[in-house]
Amino acid sequence: MRIPSRIKDVILARGNGSFFYDDQAAIRAGAAHDGFRYLGVPLTPGFATIRMPARSLGIGLVLSDDVIVWGDMMGVQYSGAGGRDPVFQIDAIDAFTESVVVPRLFAADVSSFVGACGSVLSYHDEKRLPLAIEYGVSQALLRAAAHVARSTLAEVICSEFSLPLPERPVPIYAQSGDSRELNVDKMILKSVDVLPHGLINSRDKFGPSGETFRNFVKWVAKRTKEIGQPGYHPILHFDVYGWIGLEIGMEAAKIADFIARVADDIPGYRLHIECPADFGSTEAQLEEYAKIVDLLDRRGTQARIVVDERCNTLEDVQRFAEAKAAHMAQIKMPDVGSIADTARAVLVCKKHGVGAYVGGSCTETDLSTRAAVNIAVATQADMMLAKPGMGVDEGISIVGNEQSRLLSILNYRRSKNSIRKAKVSA
Repeated sequence: MRIPSRIKDVILARGNGSFFYDDQAAIRAGAAHDGFRYLGVPLTPGFATIRMPARSLGIGLVLSDDVIVWGDMMGVQYSGAGGRDPVFQIDAIDAFTESVVVPRLFAADVSSFVGACGSVLSYHDEKRLPLAIEYGVSQALLRAAAHVARSTLAEVICSEFSLPLPERPVPIYAQSGDSRELNVDKMILKSVDVLPHGLINSRDKFGPSGETFRNFVKWVAKRTKEIGQPGYHPILHFDVYGWIGLEIGMEAAKIADFIARVADDIPGYRLHIECPADFGSTEAQLEEYAKIVDLLDRRGTQARIVVDERCNTLEDVQRFAEAKAAHMAQIKMPDVGSIADTARAVLVCKKHGVGAYVGGSCTETDLSTRAAVNIAVATQADMMLAKPGMGVDEGISIVGNEQSRLLSILNYRRSKNSIRKAKVSA
């Protein structure tokens, strides 16, 4: 019988995310660069400037033995775009947490992660809590459950979702930011599994009829052969932020034709195209992406499309997976909300034969990233984002090292259990 474990106190700590919040609408409309900032008037509600420093709010749960476990709340880089929650406003999130969430935490039994999430993160005034709050609080609740069980976060997930303990790492996907060529070299030299993202978020980067983008794709493939280790053969994954639709046309057949041509440019490589078009609503996205998937599958290409925009929550992921409206879904963790829902989303994708990409944002923190690693490894996602930040090295280090530590712990426990069982049987 499980003995309930309670929270003695709750503390909050204001902090920084690892990158910036960017107004996607203003950037797509052609906002000019001035050094690192953008010039012009923001177009998305909540943005004071087109590029704003990312903020975070840490929540610390003081447990009965005075141990304090933490989670971090924040939004994603392109907040307010594609049906996402508005840009993170730290004062409002702080006040809402104090008034609504903290009283619920005092009543929660943190020995059960899923149960605690269900009670603490339930609707308020018939609405979901801000997803940033769900994300940060659920991280802290997972760490509380792991502390009570004296286990890793991954072991809690495996226990509560009836999953076998993992034995393999999850392929890591790195994103280049605007320093594309330099960061591609870093990724190749570090033999990253999936690369480079590319940040193809403007007409200049995509080019007339997509020629600039196609040339970049060919260069990345060529570069992997020039400087990569013998036998190195990564998946090439590019986020085009809807620019295929914007430049080539919003017809599924035209989009599929363009993607197939890009795949033909790099024979032998598996190609991922994230967000080929934004059709303006979840319903339209479902319908048109399903057509693109079908057209590409009929061609038998190595090209795969990845849904991001308009696929935010667990319910969205389930709808896209059931409809086969993507080959892979980005499970963008701060947009999904509770990290219990990220675990569920991976399992939903697996059930329907759709790739599960545990993503997130460059705006996250080291703390949220380490929780994400445990979710991705426990559920054996198909790949996960190297985060936080846009520096490449830092994200690869944080994600890769956390995976290595986690799997080493699990292997150690397996070996100890094997020795113990051998002694008992003897």
